[in-house]
Amino acid sequence: MNYDQMVKAIQRAGEFGDRAEAEVAAEAVLSVLGERLAGREPANLAAQLPPELALALPIEGRGERFGIEEFDRRVAAREGRDLTLAQAHRHAVAVLTTVTAAISEGERDDIAAQLPRTYEDLLA
Repeated sequence: MNYDQMVKAIQRAGEFGDRAEAEVAAEAVLSVLGERLAGREPANLAAQLPPELALALPIEGRGERFGIEEFDRRVAAREGRDLTLAQAHRHAVAVLTTVTAAISEGERDDIAAQLPRTYEDLLA
């Protein structure tokens, strides 16, 4: 899936008002995910994404341990709008379900293995 197709899919999934909102959400969600993942996993994910989205991920993940509420809080802060945690969570679900549908099963499994069960709905 190329960048344009992925952003359109994220926009539809998240019912974003426009393309720019979907792009900002995608970058925010991926950057937070990159902080949560450890080792080379962010780079492995980036290798399967369009370059424009891959830039949101670090090469090396810090493997920070934080729960889903903190994930949503960070997404809301990165998007830079007055989002509730519920809105930020819906954005994260829209972005990550779209992204995980476009990557290999092995990569999905690798990401899921690093996340606790409370993150399950992000990767549905």
